[in-house]
Amino acid sequence: MSHDRENCSALVDGVVRGDKRALARAISLVESYRPESETLLKVIFAKTGRAYRVGITGPPGAGKSTLASRIARHYGNRGLKVGIIAVDPTSPFTGGALLGDRVRMSDVELDGSVFIRSMASRGSLGGLSVATQDAADVLDAAGFDLILLETVGVGQSELDVVRAADTVIVVLVPESGDSIQAMKAGLMEIADLFVMNKSDRPGADQAATALRTILSLRPNPHSWTPEVLKTTASESQGIDRVCTFIEKHREFQSSNGLLEQRRAARLQEKVKELVIRSLHTEFWNNERRELLEARLPSLCERSTSPYEVVEELLRTFPL
Repeated sequence: MSHDRENCSALVDGVVRGDKRALARAISLVESYRPESETLLKVIFAKTGRAYRVGITGPPGAGKSTLASRIARHYGNRGLKVGIIAVDPTSPFTGGALLGDRVRMSDVELDGSVFIRSMASRGSLGGLSVATQDAADVLDAAGFDLILLETVGVGQSELDVVRAADTVIVVLVPESGDSIQAMKAGLMEIADLFVMNKSDRPGADQAATALRTILSLRPNPHSWTPEVLKTTASESQGIDRVCTFIEKHREFQSSNGLLEQRRAARLQEKVKELVIRSLHTEFWNNERRELLEARLPSLCERSTSPYEVVEELLRTFPL
């Protein structure tokens, strides 16, 4: 036990120093949900809350990784420490697009001011957002100034991830129908800034105008209207403006208490998710798994309903 505490203490020290090997080990630990990870996260929590977190999402192929790397380079050139967590909730074992992301980002990682980590859900309960927030907390405790959370797609898991950010950027491309797809995916509700990337393609101006029209019809409870910016991230065009609007949104939220509210809501949701994960682990012991297996035939025959089985299972669980 004392050996475990010593190892955890050494790992915490390494994280706080910003040692990259310690950061990689710590993130692997929290990603695995092993019991030791809770000890680590409890200790470092008091050192978190300083980093600004930016979520970057949008359809596959929109150029999110390139945009993230250019934003990271922009802030790295200003002397800030930047962390990038690239999230792939669907492919935990194969390289795929995520491996390509790392290759495309490798040039910015070499300058020493940027730390990049790829993450996958591995089918774990509790949602990818908890694991991602935990990884972001590790980077936060290590003194990173800016943490970019980049997702591969726009499914529910990815939307949960970007909700863990202080500013959310939705990246689109000029192809027809992209704005409508953004509406269908629920991106209009979560975006603080829209980036029309690959704007050197035909139709970029029209697509940006259409998006602004849609935004003008949206209810605006906080008097913040998401801007639509055009970029060509591969050529580093428009990156300065994107970074300016990130800072503008941060100032807007900080000045009227919205940033504090946003972070409080995020912590509240994290506690709820952790409770669900803990209860799930505690509930499904061998006895209850066997009880469910025993009731399957009657369920399939429709002689017992799922609700009755749930009631029977809950009677064995102390509430």
